[in-house]
Amino acid sequence: MRSADLARLVALAAIWGASFVFLRVLAPVLGAAWTAESRVLIAGLALTAWFRLTGFAPGWRRNARVFVVVGLLNSALPFVLYGWAAQHLPAAVMAVVNACTPLSGAVCAAIWLGEPLTRTRLGGIGCGIAGVAWLSFSRPAGGPLPDPQLLPAIGACLLATLCYGLAGVYLKRCASAVAPLAIAGGSQLAAALWLLPLLPFAAPVGALTGPVLASLLGLGLICSALAYGLYYRLIADLGPTRALTVTFLIPPFGVAWSALLLGEPLSPALAGSGVLIVAGTVLVLRGR
Repeated sequence: MRSADLARLVALAAIWGASFVFLRVLAPVLGAAWTAESRVLIAGLALTAWFRLTGFAPGWRRNARVFVVVGLLNSALPFVLYGWAAQHLPAAVMAVVNACTPLSGAVCAAIWLGEPLTRTRLGGIGCGIAGVAWLSFSRPAGGPLPDPQLLPAIGACLLATLCYGLAGVYLKRCASAVAPLAIAGGSQLAAALWLLPLLPFAAPVGALTGPVLASLLGLGLICSALAYGLYYRLIADLGPTRALTVTFLIPPFGVAWSALLLGEPLSPALAGSGVLIVAGTVLVLRGR
């Protein structure tokens, strides 16, 4: 791997690890729907502006169906789920559970693409399940009971990773000929349209303070628009499987950012479950 590719990989992991901190700041103020809508709209408009500046033609009409489907599965649904989970979970926990994305992708690929679940991949899925179970049912000895929404919130994060897995299957079967950067921009705008009907029923509950606005811009411009550009550049240079190694690095960055910026503690359960989930991801990717 070239040093430039490694630098992009680490930068992308750092950016996506920070996204959970931004979510933790935004979601209690804006709510799940407005957080997701703001994120995809800012990212979509920024990427559209980049297309016009560079003369890139995404094929809006020709690829509209792809944009609509990917926008729903890869942005609208998972972003709402993470936005709701961020109101009940620490940022570090969401970052760790998000590492289950390749595990969900392996299950979806086995069901809809006929990819075999080898022993290595099954072992990886088992490690991931064990890690999530440990994270879900542990609490400090003698400590307070966890938020009653803890398990549903972790379930929402897992459902979001399943959406990512389904999006991966659709992209492989129906959108392999569409430019990845076009999918990035078109799917964000399509996701904004998907989320519009939710907005009248989910008014923001807090004020748009300086930290909230900074988090909103960070989530939309850096963690979505810029991150997509980095990710699809990695796919072009390294291939999709090697680009997925970014999944290994997101949990450490997510935990580090949450401790540094939000003061969240690192518990033994969080560390141990993170090791299991990342190990499971490694096994699943090696078994492909």
